[in-house]
Amino acid sequence: MRILILGGIGEAVTLARTLAPVHTVIYSVAGKGRWPDLPCAVRSGGFGGSDGLALFLREQRIERLIDATHPYAAQISRNAARAARLAQIPLWAYRRPAWRPESGDDWRFAADWPALMVGLREFRRPFFTIGLEPLRRWTDLPPEQHWLVRCLAAQAPATPHLTLLCATGPFTLEQEIALLRDYQIDVLVVKNSGGGAVEAKLAAARRLAIPVIMLDRPALPTADREFDSVQRLAAAL
Repeated sequence: MRILILGGIGEAVTLARTLAPVHTVIYSVAGKGRWPDLPCAVRSGGFGGSDGLALFLREQRIERLIDATHPYAAQISRNAARAARLAQIPLWAYRRPAWRPESGDDWRFAADWPALMVGLREFRRPFFTIGLEPLRRWTDLPPEQHWLVRCLAAQAPATPHLTLLCATGPFTLEQEIALLRDYQIDVLVVKNSGGGAVEAKLAAARRLAIPVIMLDRPALPTADREFDSVQRLAAAL
């Protein structure tokens, strides 16, 4: 079977390595971060929206499209759903299970950026681990706050009230605890990405009794089949 995997998370790499010995697999990444070392073709960059993706599916004679992108990559998932319909092939999706609060957690939830800013009013030193959004919105930064922002790579805005950390995980529990203490963080801002690679920051916040503001996941389109395990997805093929 000819399969295109839209990847970008660790489980997608695992899926590609599992399927490559028995199927013809193309693994697609957006081009950000590190490229995986895989025993199959790897493609980087965009497709030009859903129409471009549908054209690629036809040209490559893809028989199954698998959406294994990040839970917050909603636009890519929407493009995948429309492209699969245009190309008239099945769309399967791996939907990574969300994190659940544990004993000792103080989680608050925000649906979007305005709700997040309301939730941050009682804090002074938030730590953002939600990508580039705080850098795009730095003019919303209240004068009484100092923002710590961690992301892969970016340019810091011209303000003394924001510190940018460009770093690539995973990070250990000890590293996360030290960071929270060193920067005197009083609230952690995260996406509910799920998975184990970046979960240490939640454990560190729990250990230090620091509240967490969790950005809600976006609504994703329905796939023909959805799986909460890449092993079950691979077995179904």
